[in-house]
Parts: sequence; structure tokens; C-alpha cells
Amino acid sequence: MMQMGATIYVLEEAELCYAPQFGSAKDPVNFAGMVAADVLRNDMPISHWKEAKESFILDVRQPFELAVESIPGALNIPITELRSRLDELPKDREIHVICRSGQRAYYATRILIQNGFRVKNVSGGMISYAHNYLFEANTKGRGV
Repeated sequence: MMQMGATIYVLEEAELCYAPQFGSAKDPVNFAGMVAADVLRNDMPISHWKEAKESFILDVRQPFELAVESIPGALNIPITELRSRLDELPKDREIHVICRSGQRAYYATRILIQNGFRVKNVSGGMISYAHNYLFEANTKGRGV
């Protein structure tokens, strides 16, 4: 794709060889192209961990995942329950959605946008948030 000068938008619709025994019907390349194109078109608003930590945070991970790491003050509504619990979310505030790596937050962000919420997907999920938050906490005052 790169050698032919294609853009990220071409990856969304790229016709790749499909054989059930070797790959999925929707290739990960197509999925990556779709996600990247959504961000570039602003169909998927994103935020970064520094912006999110000062905002209303919706954590769409499963409750057992919170035992490993959690964000103080975040509201936990698992993605599997989101559609039935929309009334628990504020319509007057921007919501920053987070999960472990970003995939569930991507789906949750789409659901919330379709239901009229102002929402952003936290880029990189808890992996990015935890890494950057811990780095900031451990280097505070050390000039790093």
C-alpha cells in the first residue's frame, strides 16, 4: 500500500485475499484503516490521558479489571451494560471513555455519539494512562 502511494483511507476498503482457514472476513488491516480514518475525519474524537484525568471519565471495562488498576472518580459501566444504563451519564458534560487498550472504548464512544452525548475516546486506554500517570508520579520534581 505504501509503495503505491495509498492513503490511510484506502486501507478501509482494501480488497485483501480472504480464506477462512487463514484469516477473518474483515482483515485487521481494514479495521486499522477504519479506526485511523475515523480519527482523521473526526468521526472518532480522541483525548489523551492528561486531558482525560481532569474530566468526567467513563470506564467501560469489566468490574474484575478494576482490581488491577482504576482511575479515582471514574464511573464504571461495562460495555456490555452501556446501552441499558445511558441514563446514568451526564448530558451536560463531556465524557472521556476508557478501557484497557482502546477497542471497547472505541465501541462505547460510537454508542454514546449515536445517543447524543459529547464524548471522546481516551487514546491508548489504561495502558497509556497508567504508563504516563506512573511516569509523571515517579519523576515529579526530578527534572525529567
